[in-house]
Amino acid sequence: MSEACSVSLSGVRRVYDGARALDDVTLTAPKGQVLALLGASGSGKSTILRLIAGLEPVDAGEIRFGDELVSAPGRTTPTETRRVGMVFQDYSLFPHLNAAANVAFGLERSARGEAIGWLERVGLGNRANAFPHELSGGEQQRVALARALAPRPRAILLDEPFSGLDPVLRAELRETTLDAIRAAGATAVFVTHDAEEALLVADRLAILKKGKLLQEAAPREAYDHPANADAAAALGPVNVFDGRVEGGAVATPYGRVAAPGLSEGGAARVVVRIEAMTLTPGTTARVRDRRPHVAHDLVRLEAQGLVWLALVSPRAPTTETVDVALQPSGAFVFSG
Repeated sequence: MSEACSVSLSGVRRVYDGARALDDVTLTAPKGQVLALLGASGSGKSTILRLIAGLEPVDAGEIRFGDELVSAPGRTTPTETRRVGMVFQDYSLFPHLNAAANVAFGLERSARGEAIGWLERVGLGNRANAFPHELSGGEQQRVALARALAPRPRAILLDEPFSGLDPVLRAELRETTLDAIRAAGATAVFVTHDAEEALLVADRLAILKKGKLLQEAAPREAYDHPANADAAAALGPVNVFDGRVEGGAVATPYGRVAAPGLSEGGAARVVVRIEAMTLTPGTTARVRDRRPHVAHDLVRLEAQGLVWLALVSPRAPTTETVDVALQPSGAFVFSG
């Protein structure tokens, strides 16, 4: 089993050339759980990994492994003593070592048997003698995972580990990775820009934008109760409307959305998930386009000059005009 511990950041700031790459970020990867960091390029995800690994210092705040302080201004515990495992999207295997030797690197000399055991855990026991150039991309990634877990790290850091893989292999490897991490009892910090992947892998989810933490929560909590409009949009396609609160709600061309707690007459932003729109025959909106989207249809609607998207069942009406109902569970109003 891993010697896992929680990993926590408190008020962390990191500045490059006067610009804040991270600005007062506080979050925690609980012991033995997976924390997913979700955000677009430049949001600060990889910077957080580098700080946790000790590859860079913090400019403010602190990082702790359990109760141990490992980073603070003027204090950075060296990477080699932090005992973190790292898995990158480019695998970073040693080309001159076979799979077993790659996994055993950094272990005791007598650890080949242990290395093969880790390869078996990720389904590659029969590839122990293969060199990296003889392995597929998915196999290389499994070797990299086994190598990261073999020293029983206190935490494992994964930076977009499945980027560039085809969807089927990506899904298969994601499940293998999660199974291995959880079987090892490891604490993991998983970086991704893919909202669906973040929701699938995370026990805790942290949403970042331009160096700021928008929300940290359990995945279902983050999806059902976003902290703000940007957090809602980070977890899937949404429709957005800016209006004002009148009579306790905001009137959109597609229906009214309740605005509890917001000031009457105040500016407000409505965010509606595309799957929260129900269509029935009617006259509210014109159907501009309808296309298959995996098991659903993606419909473009126009009402009062505003185009929105709806994700509906293929059995939903195909009339040229429709009425629209907005499901409260997927419609949110935030202060403008």
